[in-house]
Amino acid sequence: MDLFQDVTTPVEHSYNLNSNLNLNNGITGDAAMSPDSSKLKLQLPVTCDPPGPGNPAKQMVWVVFGSTGHMGRSLVRHCLNQGDLVCAVGRTFENTLASMQNWHPNCLGTLCDVRARESVNEVFETAISHFGHVDTVVNCSGYGVIGACEDQDDHEVRNQFETNFMGTLHIIQSSLPYFREQGQGRYLIFSSTSGALGVPGLGPYCATKYAVEGLIEAMLYEIDSFNIKATLVEPGLVRRDEPDWESNPLPTWGHFLIKPASEPYSQATSPALHAKRMVQWLGDKQPTSAIKCAELVWQLGHCSYPPLRLLLGSYAIESIRDRLRSIIEELEDWKHLHFPVAADAPSEDKEEEAETSGNMDTGS
Repeated sequence: MDLFQDVTTPVEHSYNLNSNLNLNNGITGDAAMSPDSSKLKLQLPVTCDPPGPGNPAKQMVWVVFGSTGHMGRSLVRHCLNQGDLVCAVGRTFENTLASMQNWHPNCLGTLCDVRARESVNEVFETAISHFGHVDTVVNCSGYGVIGACEDQDDHEVRNQFETNFMGTLHIIQSSLPYFREQGQGRYLIFSSTSGALGVPGLGPYCATKYAVEGLIEAMLYEIDSFNIKATLVEPGLVRRDEPDWESNPLPTWGHFLIKPASEPYSQATSPALHAKRMVQWLGDKQPTSAIKCAELVWQLGHCSYPPLRLLLGSYAIESIRDRLRSIIEELEDWKHLHFPVAADAPSEDKEEEAETSGNMDTGS
């Protein structure tokens, strides 16, 4: 069955966008009690100036890395349904060039290994040559190993960093000169809730996402004067919306490798197996819809004032809120240890502090 067989179907039928603002599979909270909750349109806040009557969406050219994954696949389909042009980028080691062709008249299919800078450069050269320009770059590609930190070898850890962090850096460094010359551009970089909190069993993967978060946040200051925007998209527990194997032959959590646990971490209740237990528990559940996420990410590409971070789904919001609350509480517990020497303090106090500071290890 063609990956994009129903791309010409009207959006309201393909994507069921007449849903509540919650990205969860069911309607919860106050919306569940409202008789009009099913008529609410999924939309970014008005502060973002999302596409609509007051801000009509113009046709854009997207380059989407990781287009054959769960999130990338849904995003490409939605962009095409909305009339945009898309360069869909598959992964060289799981797709063929033939499999990326003839998806849709407005879609250019190609392959890339984001770990190789030359491969990324070729994608942008191909996209610009074909469409004439590029407006938005999306990186949905990602890879993770589920297993204790001690159990993951150098190859597994480096591969996660090469894919998740260096891949993102290659994409940015290859396209940023073009965006700067063009005078505008937008990056939508898929991070994760794992980029804001440590998840047992996903240590190196979390480290790659923390690195991506720091990279994008720092880069925003550097590129703001060039009229280039960037947003970190943080979905919470997204899985595919089409469980039928024939219509979507993708593993439910295809971008993760579950590694057998070594003896010290093999007990069923071991914290190191938390990520594995979570994946197994989520097997037939759908906390956050990839299709609904795709609708919001498309709006993100067309809105006038994109946020630094876009959290998708109640799991993402609740887990990161809890993490921030924990940090604030810890700061309050230890803030009394901040005791600078006052300007009018006795000279012996100043000498003692200077001597103490001199003996401290300043290495990071």
